[in-house]
Formats: sequence, structure tokens, C-alpha cells
Amino acid sequence: MTSPLQTPQPHRRCLPGIFISLLAALISAQATPAARAADHPLEIRPAPSALWGGRIPDVSKVLNSSAESLWPYFPGRTLTPILVDPKGGPITLFNRGPHGEYLVRLNTGGQHWAQHAYQFAHEFAHILANYNEHERSNKWFEESICEMASLFALRRMSETWKDRPPYPNWKDYSPALAKYADERIQAAQLPPGKTLAQWFHENEPQLRKEPCLRDKNTIVAVVLLPLFEKQPENWEAITWLNDGKSHGDRTFAKYLVDWQAQVPEKRRPIVRQIAEKFGTVVK
Repeated sequence: MTSPLQTPQPHRRCLPGIFISLLAALISAQATPAARAADHPLEIRPAPSALWGGRIPDVSKVLNSSAESLWPYFPGRTLTPILVDPKGGPITLFNRGPHGEYLVRLNTGGQHWAQHAYQFAHEFAHILANYNEHERSNKWFEESICEMASLFALRRMSETWKDRPPYPNWKDYSPALAKYADERIQAAQLPPGKTLAQWFHENEPQLRKEPCLRDKNTIVAVVLLPLFEKQPENWEAITWLNDGKSHGDRTFAKYLVDWQAQVPEKRRPIVRQIAEKFGTVVK
């Protein structure tokens, strides 16, 4: 870019630069999620534990595949390394490692690839949502978003592994990944004839007291999942989920208003769409 003090070049000299910029933008728009993720790589380290069944390189492939289902939709983000232990969770600790690493603990082991991926995607979404200790009364919503991340990641992995599995002989795992997600989706349907808004009105008091009710979290996740599968760029909005200045005992409507106030304009539609599902309005 020229400064205001530089003499502008003849217009014809600018045409190649304009063409190159347009071409670069087109290539970027058409880049695969994997290519976009490569622009801001992740470092995920499975702990050197025997509970992985001696398959740490394979575990690393699974955890990275799970994360890469979501990571491309967070352009510009950088994260410190994520250290993953097979037991003690599933949980993402508020404490960090000696060099600022995220500490994730799963509740798995061996070669349960779908379980590894499902649990890790949930914890990875907490990291992407900038989890903190302050939000209490609406923590259930973040938990539901993270359950949705698990379903989203498994369904994405099942498609990716059809053609681009971590190893050629893992292609046959693709149906198992889809089945693992679909079984949880089928078990978490709204009661017949009820909208999410009606269901939430009945269940909100319990959710506010006990945010980690997985059966209820997953019901919310299943309803919202199509919004994110149709437009996966919506995932970026959870970056600001915990960035509101007010915490404590907020109504869910106020929580959504605060969230929308933090997200960039291009991500505000998803907050409004979620609010509509819950029968409320944010402006």
C-alpha cells in the first residue's frame, strides 16, 4: 500500500495487483476447511499414558481430526497447546499447565475412537468459547453448545473419513462415527408436539441449578445443530460467549443480549436465530 506522501502509479500498473488480490480472495473463499485450518495450526498432545492402549500416535490423529471439524471456523484464533489425559474427566481444567497449556481430561482409553472424538470435541468447544468460572446461572447453555460440538464433529468426521481418513484402513470407521452421533440424536428429541421454547420454560429452573444435565443439554444441542450444520461459520460466534461484562444471576434473555453485544455484526444473526428458538427476542 502506498502512503499519502508517495506518488500514485499509473492506473494500468495497479491492474495486476487488483487481479491478484481478487484471485487470492477467490482461492481463500474456496479453500477447504483443512486448508484454512492449516493457516493457524493447533498443537494437541495426548499424555504419555498406558491407558491409551499403546496407540498414542493414533489417538493424536483422532483428537486432531475431531478438533479440525471445528477449528477452521475460527479464523485468526491462536491457542496454546492442549494437553489431553485419558482419565479424570471429561473436563477442561481452569488451571493451566506450566507454559499456559490447556489441560483436558477425558474419560476413555484404548481404541474407542468415536468416544475419544466425542468427548474431546465437547472440551475443545469449551476452550473455543473462552470458558471461565464467572458464569453460573446460564452455564447450561455453554454445556449444550459443547454437546452440539460433539455431534457436529462426529458427523463431520464420518464424512471426512469416507475419503480422507487419517489412515487408509480407517475408512471403514466412518459409519461407526455417524452411528455414535445418530444414536445420541435419536435419544434426545423434544417431546412430541412441544417446541424448544415450551420445553425450556418447563426445564429452565433445573438447568440453572444443574448445568451439566447431559440428557437435557443434548436436547438443546439437537435442536440447534441444524443452524450450525447449514452455516458452520456460525461457530465463530461462541468466541464471545463468555466475553460479556456482566455475570452472575442473569436471565437467559439478558445473557443472549450480552452475547450479541459482543459478537461482530456478521455473527449476530445466529444469536437472533437461537433466541427465536427459545421464544425470545434480542435486538
